[in-house]
Amino acid sequence: MNTARKVTVELPDDLLRRAQESTGQGVEATIRRGLELVAASQAYDEILKLKGKVEFSVDWRELREDRS
Repeated sequence: MNTARKVTVELPDDLLRRAQESTGQGVEATIRRGLELVAASQAYDEILKLKGKVEFSVDWRELREDRS
């Protein structure tokens, strides 16, 4: 079940205006998008830590040949 929290925050007018111009959306959707980006960046950082540490058992050349 999804739950929601109502929060009150004070934001700089300029920051909110620029963010809304960037998203083309209202306040709630803009803030929601910003929080999604923060959460995604943390996941991306975790993935980057795996760079060079994961060994694939499939050859990418074989995968390309399988496209036909």
